[in-house]
Amino acid sequence: MAKNIMIQGTMSNAGKSLLCAALCRIFKQDGYRVAPFKSQNMALNSFITEAGGEMGRAQVVQAEAAGIAPDVRMNPILLKPTTDVGSQVIVNGVVQGNMRAMEYYRRKREYIPAIMEAYESLAQEYDIIVMEGAGSPAEINLKQEDIVNMGMAKAVDAPVLLVGDIDRGGVFAQLYGTIALLEEEERARIKGTVVNKFRGDPSILEPGLRILEDLCKVPVVGVVPHVSVDIDDEDSLSERFSQKQERKLLDIAVIRLPHISNFTDFSPFERYENVSVRYVEQVGDLHHPDLLMIPGTKSTIADLAWLRQNGLEAAIQKTAAAGTLVFGICGGYQMLGRRISDPDQVEAAQVTEIAGMGLLDMETIFRGEKVQRQVRGTFEKVPGMLSGLEGAAYEGYEIHMGRSEETLPPLNHCKNVYGSYIHGIFDAPGISDTILKAICKQKGMEFEDITSYDIHTYKEQQYDKLADAVRSSMDMDYIYKILNREVP
Repeated sequence: MAKNIMIQGTMSNAGKSLLCAALCRIFKQDGYRVAPFKSQNMALNSFITEAGGEMGRAQVVQAEAAGIAPDVRMNPILLKPTTDVGSQVIVNGVVQGNMRAMEYYRRKREYIPAIMEAYESLAQEYDIIVMEGAGSPAEINLKQEDIVNMGMAKAVDAPVLLVGDIDRGGVFAQLYGTIALLEEEERARIKGTVVNKFRGDPSILEPGLRILEDLCKVPVVGVVPHVSVDIDDEDSLSERFSQKQERKLLDIAVIRLPHISNFTDFSPFERYENVSVRYVEQVGDLHHPDLLMIPGTKSTIADLAWLRQNGLEAAIQKTAAAGTLVFGICGGYQMLGRRISDPDQVEAAQVTEIAGMGLLDMETIFRGEKVQRQVRGTFEKVPGMLSGLEGAAYEGYEIHMGRSEETLPPLNHCKNVYGSYIHGIFDAPGISDTILKAICKQKGMEFEDITSYDIHTYKEQQYDKLADAVRSSMDMDYIYKILNREVP
């Protein structure tokens, strides 16, 4: 069976996911077969595997760092919020239905066999399992039925590193307070603490680190610097939504829907030096983009109603009428059609039918069975502004409850408005280049002015950069001793 180590955090967004990715990369560099694992994840940013299963994007990133294919066993439980008090529940890649929070809380012990089966099968195939917790292990109101933090660590006898985010302030209180709230058996599992996202000279922290070690009775394993790497974020906690991006030579505006999902679809455009990607929530911030994107969403009808109420729908229609390239993905694509119907209340929205924006000639009906599959092919007969995509190879994945006309092409089109169900459509070699070249031509610019890149090489460089930063700032000899059970 594989050796294991678990990263838990003092709070959500403490940096657990990226630290796990870094350890996956480090162990891979050191010659081990390593796999990530998170028993329960809550995120709208998901992925469809080659086998057609759905899993959280964070474990996909960690699998990429480990140099292996994503597998639903790495994230056996995925919760996709549909409302403030309910989520779609996905077990080992398959939708089980929508549940209110209290219903899931009452029933989640039913899923322990599925979690353990997934973990044990991975442990038979790999040398090391890097496990990730969720939120904080000191959520004392939820500990009784815990299956993702100390409950999971106990089930597979995993040692734990506890991570605190110094960038938010109060890191010593975070770490000590979390440990103090744990039971004695749980505290014994913590073999070290990590101060994450530090900016400055680590020697300044030394007095506090020594006091923290005395209080917590475990060593500080590392002070990890704030690392500027371009690696996909897990969910809407992403810092990119709060950043005020300056407009560059080419400007892309992405509508920041309330239930936005799979926003990593737009990551390829963020890697061009002179292209800005801005997330827009109100009409006053839209301005005059060169490309307007409408992303996927877990609540298409509710988010379309939101667009209508705050004036963004009218602004999108006006932008399209002016000849600007408009592109919708999945739920955003459905919004561009004539009508959306949900007779079976699949989305649990307040209405069962809503008029679309009328920019594409199609209608969508929601059905109970989810479409989830990987797709690949070649674009054929692409008219209009993006005719340069004709003959180009694409690949990605579909993940949606709505059904539109069966004869729709992978890239639907009407004048300067395009839409597709395919997440990841911009990732294939040459796709984003071709789209930006079309915009450059429209603006009378040279494509070379914005520069391009090779996405595979770029990703590998980013994972190595992350691994180098973590390896140099953490006591890896001690971490290997933890793995080998040499630390009492």
